[in-house]
Amino acid sequence: MKIEHIAIWVENLESMKNWYCHYLSLEAGELYINPKKGFSSYFLKFPNGARLELMNRQDLESRAEGSKIYSGYAHIAISLGSKEKVDEMTQFFKSAGIPILDGPRTTGDGYYESVISDPEGNLLELTV
Repeated sequence: MKIEHIAIWVENLESMKNWYCHYLSLEAGELYINPKKGFSSYFLKFPNGARLELMNRQDLESRAEGSKIYSGYAHIAISLGSKEKVDEMTQFFKSAGIPILDGPRTTGDGYYESVISDPEGNLLELTV
């Protein structure tokens, strides 16, 4: 068994697709649109074959302003392969003006990680 893809609801589909493709070097598939449901999405492919689906609906509601913790998925962890890569990507995001929310550090459960968020507040954990 393996995870085929993870899906995230986003408010600005094109902007978020561009952000993930630019900052994580993901490859975007074709835009899918279901006009009957007011739904559209992109599948973004990681080099190892895993995919991230960015989805939008016309009736999508925003996350509560200022809410930092809520039920549901907490973050997506992306393995970079080494502590040096975690440090390198952390510096890359920092120099691009993307706030580093935590790290790089070794957590109590032994992970070496940094945490950032995408422009809509979805957390990404950069780890070995």
